[in-house]
Amino acid sequence: MTVQLPAASGSFGDKPTLTFPSNPAPAELEVKVLAPGDGALVESGDTIVVNYLGQTWGGHVFDNSYDRGDTISFPIGVGAVIGGWDAGLVGQPIGSRVLLSIPPHEAYGPRGVPQAGIRGTDTLVFVVDVVGVE
Repeated sequence: MTVQLPAASGSFGDKPTLTFPSNPAPAELEVKVLAPGDGALVESGDTIVVNYLGQTWGGHVFDNSYDRGDTISFPIGVGAVIGGWDAGLVGQPIGSRVLLSIPPHEAYGPRGVPQAGIRGTDTLVFVVDVVGVE
């Protein structure tokens, strides 16, 4: 069975808007390349540079870098970020736009992040533009 994932508007570099299907969130990590890049592949241990939008499945946007007008960078593939980012972004070419549907056990777990309005049962959806590596 094909998993229905949200649709994302815009292209690489544009702040996306997510449109959610009526089905429930998938139980496991889903990674969909919305636009493949043509740069080098992101490797475990790289410091990745991204723009991103994060939203709870069918809910609110809890964070995005587009409105701040600046990318963020962090080590990838080494446990410095949530598991779904490590699993979903390592191996992606630079220049890619990737949609990640991340279940709670690969995100923030049963505690969630109450200050961001993320419950422990929330599936998180990110659109990530892989800008580069440092």
